[in-house]
Amino acid sequence: MLTKYRVPDLWADNLGVWTRLNNSEVKVVTMTDPNTASVLFQTAYAGRYTWDANFPGYSADVQLVQGTQTDTGIIRINRNLSIEITGIADEEVQEGIYTQLQDMVIHRQNSSFEQTHDKCEFTLGNTDAIGVVEIIVKSESLDSHYKIRGGEICQVSRAIARNVFVIDTHESFQTGAGYIATRYDATFHNAKTNEVISVLKFEDTYEKFGDYYLLTKQVVHEYQDSDRSTTEFRYSNIKLLGDGA
Repeated sequence: MLTKYRVPDLWADNLGVWTRLNNSEVKVVTMTDPNTASVLFQTAYAGRYTWDANFPGYSADVQLVQGTQTDTGIIRINRNLSIEITGIADEEVQEGIYTQLQDMVIHRQNSSFEQTHDKCEFTLGNTDAIGVVEIIVKSESLDSHYKIRGGEICQVSRAIARNVFVIDTHESFQTGAGYIATRYDATFHNAKTNEVISVLKFEDTYEKFGDYYLLTKQVVHEYQDSDRSTTEFRYSNIKLLGDGA
């Protein structure tokens, strides 16, 4: 059965002691600065790779492979980031592809820090021996714990309802206009017992089309109890809208 892979909004980009302000002024951030946590997180958030306001949208052929089952269809991401899927009769498969694309689009959407985190409270946590820094982000409804290593967020954990999920990023791709996580795990725990419920391991491939990096392949390995399954999303014949798509 197709699993609907939904990974919450996780990624933020590179931190470090240098913060660029107003695209020109550079300020040194020290760990004693009372605004350090907020500034570091804002810098990370701004460093993600996102599509700009001129993003035209694109179309592609999609192939979903799970075990011996292969389904094919056509997808379209419009300029307003809405998603269309055609040519797939199986509603569960179509919903699975829609969920996967929606998660990807969320991470490519260009939303300002003020829009998404204006009412959040930021607190510095521990720093380990190799310089991994913890930042706790509190909002009105949810607390998130982030870890930053080598200028990128390498972990985020959140408790939602009866479950706790932890996302670990192992590899990312530097586009020159921000970074994209390309290998990451999602581990889901029982909030009371800390028992591992399931683990998802993601491997993403991006390629450049015109001025934009687009997802061409995602492989998802799922581990639950003694069961293991692999699902592949493959995108080909990719065309930016306005280029004959």
